[in-house]
Amino acid sequence: MKRALEHGLSEFLIGLLFGFGLILSGMTDPGKVVGFLDPLGNWDPSLAFVMGGAILVGVVAFGMAKKRTSSFLGSAMRLPTSQDINQRLVLGSLLFGAGWGLAGFCPGPALVSLGAGQDKAVVFVIAMVLGMLAFEVLERRKAQSAT
Repeated sequence: MKRALEHGLSEFLIGLLFGFGLILSGMTDPGKVVGFLDPLGNWDPSLAFVMGGAILVGVVAFGMAKKRTSSFLGSAMRLPTSQDINQRLVLGSLLFGAGWGLAGFCPGPALVSLGAGQDKAVVFVIAMVLGMLAFEVLERRKAQSAT
């Protein structure tokens, strides 16, 4: 029970830090994202710097994680191993990118914006949850038909 509380607290604090980072960098503003995706118009390169910083942190963190056998809290390390690029990955990426470009949100900033009371985020999060539920229903049907 104590370990579960420690994990929950660490996950909460990491999420809080992530949310503050999104607010501080302006990534909860859909206009900033749309501005980045409009290189021929009023282009805003600031998102590239945020993404570059995130990639740098990710490279360092994954480099450290690959050398460990357990997490800082003692759990087993379970890092992704698949490097397959398949139709499912490509289609999912295209859907994600289209939603991001149309709405100016991706899931993390949308949840932060929802917490801040942005109307546009409410619509996006509802659509995101409905999409996730539809995916789960389709996956279960697919698994049932395979057996």
